[in-house]
Amino acid sequence: MSDSRCTWCHGDPLYIQYHDEEWGVPCNDDRKLFEFLILEGAQAGLSWITILKRREGYQKAFHQFDVQQVARMTEQDIERLMLDSGIIRNRLKIQSAIKNARAFINVQEAFGSFSQYLWSFVDHQPLINHWQSMDEVPATTDISDRMSRDLKKRGFSFVGSTICYAFMQAMGLVNDHLVSCPSFSNDSKAG
Repeated sequence: MSDSRCTWCHGDPLYIQYHDEEWGVPCNDDRKLFEFLILEGAQAGLSWITILKRREGYQKAFHQFDVQQVARMTEQDIERLMLDSGIIRNRLKIQSAIKNARAFINVQEAFGSFSQYLWSFVDHQPLINHWQSMDEVPATTDISDRMSRDLKKRGFSFVGSTICYAFMQAMGLVNDHLVSCPSFSNDSKAG
């Protein structure tokens, strides 16, 4: 891909690879959706590259994002993870990952899959925006506001509207690639 890719990902090969291969690709896989729900929550107050660089650490710490195993984690696991330099050692964020795993399972049971629930916010079709510059891309939308309220009602935490919108972008519920970006029309991939 060329330098016409979205400007937020320049400067780090890991960022560029994530942008080119994952960001904005529609995802229906519950394990990956759970992974990104946890990663987006962990990112609160930090840069996304900080989290990307610790992604392997998160995979190890949270059982490769097996939601059932994460839901069974205990206070002893939290104490162990507070010493794990492979992740962000923030007690509230670690507790949130476990709490969110339990809420995630409840949503799966109620809707058949988390994907089914999540994609209902966009009528099961990605929203395609036509932004010319990153200045036009919103931090939140009415949909992310609704999603945030509903997730909180279902027992999730670290799911404010800004986190929800970033989650929507990452998982392809919304295509916020700039129209000049080669990934804008590259919707043939699916994860």
